[in-house]
Amino acid sequence: MNSTGAASSIDDIDARPGSTTSLLRTVIATYLRPLGGWIGTAALIRLLEDAGVPAPRTRTAVVRVKAKGLLRSEARDGVPGYAVAEDAHPMLVRAHQRIHHPRWMRLGDRWCLISFSIPEELRDVRHQLRRRLRYIGCGTVSAALWIVSEYLVDEVEEILEELGVREHCALFLADEVRGVDDLPAAVRRWWDLTELGTLHREFLDRHAEEIRSRPATLASATAFGLWTRALDRWRIIPYNDPGLPAELLPADWPGLRATPLFFTVRDEVAPLAAEHVRAVTGRPGPLPDHFEECAHVAVPRTA
Repeated sequence: MNSTGAASSIDDIDARPGSTTSLLRTVIATYLRPLGGWIGTAALIRLLEDAGVPAPRTRTAVVRVKAKGLLRSEARDGVPGYAVAEDAHPMLVRAHQRIHHPRWMRLGDRWCLISFSIPEELRDVRHQLRRRLRYIGCGTVSAALWIVSEYLVDEVEEILEELGVREHCALFLADEVRGVDDLPAAVRRWWDLTELGTLHREFLDRHAEEIRSRPATLASATAFGLWTRALDRWRIIPYNDPGLPAELLPADWPGLRATPLFFTVRDEVAPLAAEHVRAVTGRPGPLPDHFEECAHVAVPRTA
């Protein structure tokens, strides 16, 4: 993927949770790969209606995501529809991995430090780099020195390659931080934990009661709407939250409540939502395993 395509895709992911474009993006990212990368226009509009989006707004949002390079128009067997753009597939795979297979640092795990010096004539690229490093959960030690957990080093490398700035950057892997007497306080300077905590609290405020009070028997269309709205609110969190060690986070960190709640709704409601997608799209049998492959995730706890 070239840097322009990558940046456009990131812009699309940044759509405000709960907006029509964001909900459309969530449905595309969740179901089009399991459906073979294509969906009929009528089926897509029906699914968005079941997520609470009127058809005219869906059509407008489709125009936007096509302009971003996420979808392209494609008819199959005379049926109008949309296919995932070829350049978007790697991004969707990475998103699936980040959302459904999160990782957390433990004390003693190594850090990745990103140092860069980008010429002034490439200042627009420098802005994109900072924006994308922030988006995958990097913290800021200084304007040109960023920090993240070692397990995200491959994503950092991909960003540097996509933006064409590898020659202007150096990566360092370190297993200790010296000269910092209070590491939790330093973490609060490097990351905006207030903003991160707000994302978790907004998820809890908007969905905790809906999830916990759901009836024992859910209609598949209702399950699809619940799951899609919850996933749409959640999917930006695993990008912004780098999975810092629990010992370095505030004692009342809301992520320790929000994360298990998300995986509860995924494990218990998402299979019903998939049934609804199969019914609407006419897809026989189960969706391919890469949608249902997600293992149970153990959430770290403070002592």
